[in-house]
Amino acid sequence: MFDSVLVANRGEIAVRVIRALRSLGIRSVAVYSDADADALHVRMADEAVRIGPAAARESYLSVEKIVAAAVSAGAQAIHPGYGFLAENTAFAAACAEAGIVFVGPPASAIDAMGDKIRAKLTVSAAGVPVVPGRTREGMSDDEIVDAALEIGFPVLLKPSAGGGGKGMRLVHEESALREAIESARREARGSFGDDTLLIERFITNPRHIEIQVLADAHGNVIHLGERECSLQRRHQKIIEEAPSPFLTPEVREAMGSAAVDAAKSVGYVGAGTVEFIVDGASGDYFFMEMNTRLQVEHPVTEMVTGVDLVEWQLRVAAGEVLDLTVELSGHSVEARVYAEDPARGFLPTGGRVLALREPTSVRVDSGLYEGLVVGSDYDPMLAKVIAHGRTREEALRRLDHALGQMVLLGVTTNIPFLRALLRDEDVRSGALDTGLVERKLDSLTSAEVPDDVYVAAGLERSLEPRGDDPWDRLDGWRVGEHAWTTWRINDVDVRVRGDEVVVGGGEPVRARARREGSDLLVGSRRYATARDGDVLWLGHDGASWALVEAEFLVGAAGGGAAASGGPVKSPMPGTVLVVRARQGEEVTAGQALFVVEAMKMEHTVTAPVDGVLAEVNVQAGQQVALDQVLALVVSHEE
Repeated sequence: MFDSVLVANRGEIAVRVIRALRSLGIRSVAVYSDADADALHVRMADEAVRIGPAAARESYLSVEKIVAAAVSAGAQAIHPGYGFLAENTAFAAACAEAGIVFVGPPASAIDAMGDKIRAKLTVSAAGVPVVPGRTREGMSDDEIVDAALEIGFPVLLKPSAGGGGKGMRLVHEESALREAIESARREARGSFGDDTLLIERFITNPRHIEIQVLADAHGNVIHLGERECSLQRRHQKIIEEAPSPFLTPEVREAMGSAAVDAAKSVGYVGAGTVEFIVDGASGDYFFMEMNTRLQVEHPVTEMVTGVDLVEWQLRVAAGEVLDLTVELSGHSVEARVYAEDPARGFLPTGGRVLALREPTSVRVDSGLYEGLVVGSDYDPMLAKVIAHGRTREEALRRLDHALGQMVLLGVTTNIPFLRALLRDEDVRSGALDTGLVERKLDSLTSAEVPDDVYVAAGLERSLEPRGDDPWDRLDGWRVGEHAWTTWRINDVDVRVRGDEVVVGGGEPVRARARREGSDLLVGSRRYATARDGDVLWLGHDGASWALVEAEFLVGAAGGGAAASGGPVKSPMPGTVLVVRARQGEEVTAGQALFVVEAMKMEHTVTAPVDGVLAEVNVQAGQQVALDQVLALVVSHEE
């Protein structure tokens, strides 16, 4: 076994690998960018090496800097985690050249499976079923259009060089195809440095089911059952579970054998995942791709098998023989906690973690700590919450309860959305497919702040100390009886008089509040609290709300700014990739004006109304903040 291993990653996966190294008595070496100088994985490691500025291309994606850090620290091996360089052939080769063990498959296997076109051809030759489509290398836009017309709509565009949903586009009709090709190529080029695309038939009612495999250098390959990953948004997984509620033992064995054959076809060594798309009606399954690395969702497999996959990655890399007997026990479900706003189309958010309490009743893989600044430099996933139960129902219930216990203030997250999804009837019954989230999105998300939260915010303000003079109190105290005190919170009038609170034009409600440490108790309800300047953060049952006192703004007659034009704002912090219009140009409502990218996700910003682009305040390549004004549209009616 190794004496020292460098972890070439960050966040929760770096923390998870470092914990495995610690349990095996192996010295851990972390790497960090300037943005991560105080990160949890840096604090936990035995040694940490700076590798560059915040930009991933100049730090975590730099092969030369990572290898140099390992050499300088005397590391015998490098564990790549997932993402970044985990599936980079040049990185695996550079490790070998430097005499450092790469904790992963041979470069030849990464190369064979990293290109989706070659991967499909390779596994098809081994007898593994593949999705109908066209996988020829170097296809032009015209050739892709011809292939789509031949296959029939809907079709799925996929980058050949990478996965994770980056650059993937579902196209329902010919009129949208060329724009989708352009966008897919641009995102694939930015994410993987390669804009080669393949095209496949889109399977209706698809389920995304993957098989975990392990292989050693002595020819032994096994599978550890499957994971159901059908609950997705934008082709990225949200909730994963093991085993799948869909597969029978016979189909599990057949898919497991196909996955083993796929791994053997490229001489695979280490932990990997063979992903299948399964027709929810017929049960037919087709190879999609092989991820030649550890998966984000690997904990659910660990929970039902009792196998530590990171430990076995290290053992296999050190030359040990794979001698595992695998049996499934119970059920496990994982939820990914993201810094994103589901009510705004899952756009990335950011901020500073002001308060944090992670549940202790379940497994939490996390890189979070109070004071952490969540920016737009890296992927928005913050943590994973994983529950295990004797049955699927028990595991789902435990996960929902654990998410309700989580407190994370200062950054808007998807936790309320995750809880709503876990309680959905189809999710509970196991009637899953990859389109479920999109179909039910409106019922799973809400941008509304409940009235009881405004009540709590108004009472919290009334508890603020203002000296010993009773006339300075904020609860409306007066001789004889209390007077009303009005707060303007998120553009809603909240009036407080003693233990009476009126929200907007509603009826008075009676409520008393008191503090208990940093928490606010309103009746029997407990809120976690944190302040960031004029913003009060309240948290309850896993949800959080940012409450801001603001001046009342009177909208213009006839519908306000939306009807009369106005500023065009960035929906997320990120980088302006494309500027599609010039100052003085006539624009129409819905016309694409800008493309903003954050965390490798693109968002098109459109004109609100017909009018003239009076101002353009940004250019391609410029960094922008959330709600930063990109342009000004003046309506023809003004």
